[in-house]
Amino acid sequence: MSTERPLRILHCFRSPVGGIFRHVRDLVVEHSKAGHEVGILCDSSTGGEHEDSLFDEIRPYLALGLTRVPIRRAVSLSDLGVIWDTYKKIKSLRPDVLHGHGAKGGVLARLAGSALRVNKYRVARLYTAHGGSLHYSRSSFLGQFVLRMERLQEYFTDALVFICEYERDIYAKRVGRPHTETRLIYNGIGERDFELIPTRSDAVHYIYVGMLRDLKGPDLFVDAFAKAERIVGRPLSALMVGDGPDRDRYRDMMVERGLGKRIGMLPAMRVQQAFAMSQNLVVPSRAEAMPYIVLEGLGAGKTIIATRVGGIPEALGKDSLALVAPEDSDDLARVMADAIRVPGWHDAAMPPMEKVKAVFSASVMANEVLKLYQDLLVRQGTTGDATAS
Repeated sequence: MSTERPLRILHCFRSPVGGIFRHVRDLVVEHSKAGHEVGILCDSSTGGEHEDSLFDEIRPYLALGLTRVPIRRAVSLSDLGVIWDTYKKIKSLRPDVLHGHGAKGGVLARLAGSALRVNKYRVARLYTAHGGSLHYSRSSFLGQFVLRMERLQEYFTDALVFICEYERDIYAKRVGRPHTETRLIYNGIGERDFELIPTRSDAVHYIYVGMLRDLKGPDLFVDAFAKAERIVGRPLSALMVGDGPDRDRYRDMMVERGLGKRIGMLPAMRVQQAFAMSQNLVVPSRAEAMPYIVLEGLGAGKTIIATRVGGIPEALGKDSLALVAPEDSDDLARVMADAIRVPGWHDAAMPPMEKVKAVFSASVMANEVLKLYQDLLVRQGTTGDATAS
């Protein structure tokens, strides 16, 4: 059955920061340019001036608008009111596709979509975890609860989208083999992200770009930096770019270790600006799915030094010299030192640009996601009309 009429696509997620926000922005732009009507529903309490500017960039592509409601990070009774309020807002938009991203976005999209289905609205319900709840372990009570909820929600899900092989495999290990349809669709970056960014004349040796929270490993970066100085035998320089709840703690850590003048801190900014400040991008995460910062760094021609977690080996190459053991600042320091003292290290460690572009481009990602939407709607026996039958 044809799906020629433009689809009405609504993306639901909690926090408009980081990789999920980047992923959704790319899908919004690509699908809007393809003639579809797209909207966003997300939290109203997170984000700052930087995120506001990113929203301003994509507003022309948001035919279904930007809807913001308070969505807490932690699970609480207040979620019930949010779910009801969200359902009413979603119903008024008459979506053909509800795509939830991250744990909270996945709950909202699938519950609202299922309520619409009960009321005889035709809507496809999709979920992309982006790591999220898959970081939990079955060994804790909270982890058991979260993972069991993921399993339960499969009954309200038309398709699961995995952004890397790692995410697909960890889902099967911790939640179980999916009972619903699945697709592996890699994150991708746009054409403008595949432009080499030269470093400034006052560039530092290393840069960290991302959320300032322990999951992303800024403390490991500080530890490894000090050890890399000892390996190289001279003072080095670095920048940490980003915002987050633990910013002050990392600043205190640097000052206590006498690194305050050699590691600077700057607020979140466009990655293109940050990349101009160093050739070497360090990604010391304790857990990841498929982080955009790695793809963006590769597209910009940067040297990536990253922990072997999540889908990062799928982007850098599973045998890459740039991969280090997670939670190991000694190993991280060794590779950081090699990146600046070993001639030809970049070329030996980084994958060819052509290979990166063929697999991790936004156009490939958006086309595959759109095909999945259309396949699901065809099976439901609809041409993309989300009005009640």
